[in-house]
Amino acid sequence: MNLNEGIRAREVRLIDQNGEQLGIKQKREALEIATRVNLDLVLVAPNAKPPVARIMDYGKFKFEQQKKDKEARKNQKIIQLKEVRLSPSIDDHDFDTKLRNAIKFLEKGDKVKASIRFKGRAITHKELGQRVLDRFAEACKEVATIESKPKMDGRSMFLIMAPKNEK
Repeated sequence: MNLNEGIRAREVRLIDQNGEQLGIKQKREALEIATRVNLDLVLVAPNAKPPVARIMDYGKFKFEQQKKDKEARKNQKIIQLKEVRLSPSIDDHDFDTKLRNAIKFLEKGDKVKASIRFKGRAITHKELGQRVLDRFAEACKEVATIESKPKMDGRSMFLIMAPKNEK
């Protein structure tokens, strides 16, 4: 943001510290008005014709802006992507354990990436992996929506699920 001497425009539309418009002034005149009240001249709309400048305490303005940004970050929900690894020949008990973990992640609000790594000649039977992922997605359908269908990426197949909105 341009302020005081850094403003390049010759004339600016001036707004005083109370928010009242003072009209179009020369840059030099606007700077004099700002220094008289011991405040800064800040360019708030540089692309306007003529540019809009405001008389304000720049340090206080920056501080308030940082406070707002910090508050916005604090209220933000960070969604993580958790991965659950399966195999094409997974046993029922192992499958149930992985399923419980995935459901726990989804209920916490995280996305889940279920992946199957094909080892050796197992890659020739992609339909087995596809079946396991379909079964996994079917078991999670009450707490999740499928964001991407099962697809191959090198020697692994994966699908991504996102938690359902509870609104």
